[in-house]
Amino acid sequence: MSTLLLGERLFEKRAFARETDFERAIEEVSRVLFGRGRIYLDVKHRIGGHCWKKNNPDGYLIDLLSDRNPQLYVIEIEIAGYDPLRHIGVQLLECSFAFRQSKRRVKDILYEELSKDEAGMGLCRDYAARNGYRGVDHLLETMLFDGEYRALVIIDDAADELETALRRKLDFPIEVVELSAFESGDGERLYQFTPFLEDVVESVRTAGEQKAEIDIAEVDTVVVPARESAFREAFVGEDCWYNVRIHSSMLNQIRYCAAYRTVPVSAITHVAPVKSIEPYQDGGRVKILFAEPATEIKPIRLVKGGRVKAPQSLCYTSYARMMSADNLDDALA
Repeated sequence: MSTLLLGERLFEKRAFARETDFERAIEEVSRVLFGRGRIYLDVKHRIGGHCWKKNNPDGYLIDLLSDRNPQLYVIEIEIAGYDPLRHIGVQLLECSFAFRQSKRRVKDILYEELSKDEAGMGLCRDYAARNGYRGVDHLLETMLFDGEYRALVIIDDAADELETALRRKLDFPIEVVELSAFESGDGERLYQFTPFLEDVVESVRTAGEQKAEIDIAEVDTVVVPARESAFREAFVGEDCWYNVRIHSSMLNQIRYCAAYRTVPVSAITHVAPVKSIEPYQDGGRVKILFAEPATEIKPIRLVKGGRVKAPQSLCYTSYARMMSADNLDDALA
């Protein structure tokens, strides 16, 4: 059993007894879990007609972080003890069919729920006015009819394994977020989770600032840290990179893969166009296949004492931003 130590107090991992308990926990941490620029609507409405009686999404997430590409996610909440793969896979597939056939019904549901959420409606109105929409109704219609179906699964355990399996079975973007509860002997609770798309948001935001340097819709490049032996063997030798995690909702945007070579080089030195991104083993990992051999570029070096530290995991950026950068601070922060 997993344990957290806070000062001298022990917190033991606790399973959620009922899905309703899990939903309350999500609501409790929703502001941090989903982050700024996003509106969580905790609703359960049937989105289809009589033939879709079982399709009751657990909620919706309106993502307005990008000025160019607002997104809507259909949320499925699940407790791992209920055979989540079989249940969630079927539920998401059937819900996607109903969603595509009932978009006007979904728009009515979203508008109705936003009307009860003053802050959420205000955020949508400001976004619509700032980005040339005729109003909230037009904004919702654009997300539904011009955007692709996206799902967000929130589960209390086994998120990595579930994500891999769902990606292999379903053909639309699926994000999986794991939220776990820990409890002390006197009943106090702590929650452990990684905020939704946190690494993508941090990659496009200036250090210490709320405003992004680039829009998330402009992200088209991943930068991977590579030791010299792996760089020579895979990045240059096999025209690929593997065993990395890329968010499902970002896969269709990625056009380039760049290599940050660790010490003693400490710089981005090569970039390659991406041919395809394929599942790799388990745990939500993927393999990036290059369309052609990597090209050497002018080194984009780590700045000693700079805002950006030596990358330890995959980072997101835009090709234009990276290629115009003088150093890693300009490319990634």
